[in-house]
Amino acid sequence: MSEERVKELLSELIAELEKTDSIDKDVVESARKLETSVHDFVNPEIDTAENTILDDAIALEASFAATHPVAEKIIRELVNSLSRIGI
Repeated sequence: MSEERVKELLSELIAELEKTDSIDKDVVESARKLETSVHDFVNPEIDTAENTILDDAIALEASFAATHPVAEKIIRELVNSLSRIGI
């Protein structure tokens, strides 16, 4: 699993969240923050010593479990992908 696939999954996740009418704006913001964190992590010029990307992704997955099944599926794949690339 490549970093590109992780970026694709994040884009899919945000697109899914943005087209959901009843989504809490804080959830969308959390997903965008996660996207920024992943981009920062793969950028060698940015120090990511306090990396919480995987924890943040797992927390989002839990919040989607009951109310957003498509987003939950996407984030579950994202969590698996992050684990595979060593994040």
